[in-house]
Amino acid sequence: MLTEWLHTVPPLLVYVVVGLVVGIESVGIPLPGEVVLVTAALMASHHDGISPIIVGVVASAGAIIGDSIGYALGKRFGPRVFTWAEDRFPRHFDASKIGRAQALFERYGAWAVFFGRFVALLRILSGPLAATMGMHYGKFLAANAAGGIAWAGGTTAAVYFVGEAAERYLAEFSWIALLVVLVAVIGFSVRGLLRRSHR
Repeated sequence: MLTEWLHTVPPLLVYVVVGLVVGIESVGIPLPGEVVLVTAALMASHHDGISPIIVGVVASAGAIIGDSIGYALGKRFGPRVFTWAEDRFPRHFDASKIGRAQALFERYGAWAVFFGRFVALLRILSGPLAATMGMHYGKFLAANAAGGIAWAGGTTAAVYFVGEAAERYLAEFSWIALLVVLVAVIGFSVRGLLRRSHR
């Protein structure tokens, strides 16, 4: 039942959704980019038409382009971009969270951009923060591209191979068991995102 449903999902739709959601999140809009990426990678492990390589590539492209747009917005509007974000998404962009992110950027510079890709709050704030704090775009782009590729490619590969292993181990059970695993992984991802956002 599940396998039949998965094969009805057009691969192009999966790629477009991954690229858009990751890209929009990277601009600075709080969306569940990591959850979408994990879900797409799991789908790739059970859908012959969905390539994990393309999933990783479009997620990387979304991350790099989205962060670059966020950088441009930070360069154009300066700190006002954070005021705008706080008005619309107060839970994600309160002054204390932005202050902690700024402190990390001041201390670690480009490394904060690279490793920030793996942290929900920094993933959203990376572009605008780098621009408003005067980081040169070339330096930002190098760290952003490396972080985006490592995050998207690493996440896709890890989840894809976990999905492949799950399929082998659950072959003697029903597809319902695999669905339970899928829901559990998404649930834990959402829970982790909510906890990080709350902190």
